Amino acid sequence: MKAWSRWQDWVTLVAGIYAALSPIWVNGASGAAPSLIVLGVLTAITSLVSLANPGVVATEWLNALWGVLLFVAPWVITYTQSVGASWTSWVVGVITVVLSLTAVPASKAAHRHVIQH
Repeated sequence: MKAWSRWQDWVTLVAGIYAALSPIWVNGASGAAPSLIVLGVLTAITSLVSLANPGVVATEWLNALWGVLLFVAPWVITYTQSVGASWTSWVVGVITVVLSLTAVPASKAAHRHVIQH
């Protein structure tokens, strides 16, 4: 697997950037802003690392973790009353988890290829 070529990482990068910037346009996201910004930035950074180093399997698992945290954040941080922020967390969380987990096999294969050479 070549660096900067896995589409799942590109999508999670965009999703992370979207989550991080969403408090700008989502009404009533003030209580949700810190979690959206932090988890969005973490997702974007982890996606960039994964794009640059496709054989690092841990980045896919980290992105899955950030996605789970984004998904549960509206309940844990109690901003479910902010519909826009909640839906942003839920949708970006699900997208991040699903795509990160689908990229794990390719990342493992790239890791094995690097180890063998």
